[in-house]
Amino acid sequence: MTKFECNVCGYIYDPEVGDLDNGIEAGMRFEELPEDWVCPVCGVGKEDFSELAD
Repeated sequence: MTKFECNVCGYIYDPEVGDLDNGIEAGMRFEELPEDWVCPVCGVGKEDFSELAD
C-alpha cells in the first residue's frame, strides 16, 4: 500500500498502520480517508499530502 507524507510537517500516513487515534483502522488506503480527515500532527487537510515512491 502506498504511503503519503504531509508536505507541512513530514508526518507519514501508512495505510498498514492507519490512524487509530482518529478512528482510522489499519488497511484504509489514503484515497479512502474521509474528506474531513486532517494530519494528526499539524492539522492540514489531505490536499497537503504527497504520495511517497515505493
